[in-house]
Amino acid sequence: MDDLRIVVVTGASRGIGRAIAVELSAPGTHVIVNYNSKPEAAEKTVSLIAGRGGAASAMCFDVASADAVKEAFDKIVKAHGRIDVLVNNAGIAKDNLLALMKPAEWDVVMATNLRGAFLCSQAVIKPMMRRRYGRIVNVTSVVAATGNPGQCNYAAAKAGVIGLTKSLAREIVSRKITVNAVAPGYIETDMTAAIPAKAREALLGQIPAGRPGAPEEVAAAVAFLASDLAGYITGQVIHVNGGMFMS
Repeated sequence: MDDLRIVVVTGASRGIGRAIAVELSAPGTHVIVNYNSKPEAAEKTVSLIAGRGGAASAMCFDVASADAVKEAFDKIVKAHGRIDVLVNNAGIAKDNLLALMKPAEWDVVMATNLRGAFLCSQAVIKPMMRRRYGRIVNVTSVVAATGNPGQCNYAAAKAGVIGLTKSLAREIVSRKITVNAVAPGYIETDMTAAIPAKAREALLGQIPAGRPGAPEEVAAAVAFLASDLAGYITGQVIHVNGGMFMS
């Protein structure tokens, strides 16, 4: 058991998840870097956190597996006695037009992006309630608000994350636990690097800021919502998209 602030970030081996894990690191904080593959990338995140004076450890588990999630969070609570912050960032995309989409493409996206957020949130509620403190931040997407051709599965899952955020926020705010979401727009990551040049140009044309965002800009919004300063903010969705969508 220790008095460190314990932070769990799912899908933290690269991209936005890595940026969030690094941003949340600091002396007095231990970040659990979740990954489901590519242990070398997860260890790179751990190394970056150590470079900022924080403590971190990598933990491999599939957020879509109820047994794996329970085992992982039981281990974290047993080792540290607490979980202060959960960031549900793990996500995948399997894009296809709905007319051509295989049921497996729908199911796997729902399993990781929505079921994973449900399972991990459920796993931290009791430890947070016992301490009467907690921060849950869910990473959704601009497409949850706008829709996007070829992403019915992804958009539906991310819209579900918003519904989960708002409902859970109402359930547990009396225990001083906040639940919020951050919705990134077009962010420069390995995933978006594969977008063809013509599609990239079209995307940039929809962004008043005229540029893609950086993972660190998303991480900054998450870090605020995870802080003590955000204790009176719950059930909200913060859009980080350069004006691509304005609610």
